[in-house]
Amino acid sequence: MARNGRITTIGIRIYSSILLFAITAYPSLAYRPGDIIPMSKMGQYHSSRTVWHDMIGRHCPIFSVNREVLIPIPKPTGFTGADPYKISFQVGKEKFLVPWLLVINRKSSEVPMIDFHLRYAGGDLLGITAKVVDMPHKYVEMHPDIRKQFWDQEHWPKHVLARYTWDEQSEIDVVSGFYVLFGSGLMMTLILSIYVLQSSRDKFSRFVQETVIQSSMSSGELAKVE
Repeated sequence: MARNGRITTIGIRIYSSILLFAITAYPSLAYRPGDIIPMSKMGQYHSSRTVWHDMIGRHCPIFSVNREVLIPIPKPTGFTGADPYKISFQVGKEKFLVPWLLVINRKSSEVPMIDFHLRYAGGDLLGITAKVVDMPHKYVEMHPDIRKQFWDQEHWPKHVLARYTWDEQSEIDVVSGFYVLFGSGLMMTLILSIYVLQSSRDKFSRFVQETVIQSSMSSGELAKVE
């Protein structure tokens, strides 16, 4: 019984350590209001793509803060003005991917604007969506040079207005909570299974020993009668 108690104690300690690690590691990705959300971008022109480039802080989203920024678009290699130019983003430490967005040579006479919507709960970034829309006229009036420079074939880098809008959701993270509970339950099941297996093995050993002893005693009595 002492051995079984020791195994159970060790198992509980292991389980507690793993659970503590999971609890302390999970918040490491949490953000606080005002934190800069890391962001990188990649461009595509024809069949040529750039590598991922990290964006500087003033162009990135700020956690739970609605704002607009001007994102510079460098001139693509081999650009002739006849083909579309697309851009993609990776957002956050979680690296949420924004699919390709057409920003140059799209079918519109208006200056493009990238409309980002970021979802969060508590300190967690849950996801991001983005689409290219026509820049509202009020922004064109506020930034009159953007329109002129955007349509100037010789002016680079061009600038595209990005609008970051944050949508707060419930702080109850059902998916993450499910993973933590599932992992905890699985670990506890494993520990209990080891304990039950060890206990059953000891009981089986005692049963075998008692059976052998009783058989030996019975054989000895029979031999004495004969």
